[in-house]
Amino acid sequence: MGESVLDLKHMTCPLPVLRANRALREMAPGGRLQVLATDPASVKDFQSYCRESGHALVSWSEEAGVFRFTIRRRAEPAPESTPGSAPESAAGSAAGRGAGG
Repeated sequence: MGESVLDLKHMTCPLPVLRANRALREMAPGGRLQVLATDPASVKDFQSYCRESGHALVSWSEEAGVFRFTIRRRAEPAPESTPGSAPESAAGSAAGRGAGG
């Protein structure tokens, strides 16, 4: 697997994360994306994005005002929601009401 480079210098929040997200969706699982950005807010933005999306923030560094992020695409899609959990929860509630009522 290769490493793609996405030059997002001079873009401000939220564009670096949005563009990186689009690029990662098109990559194979396990692929690496290197993002170059100059927005200081991108450090926290990419940390939060990776934590929430399941992608791995392998490393990040800053040199002469340019932030370099290396992100590894997650192995499989992150669960958008747990479709089975709501009905199970509702079923559990209904069963609880039925038993007590």
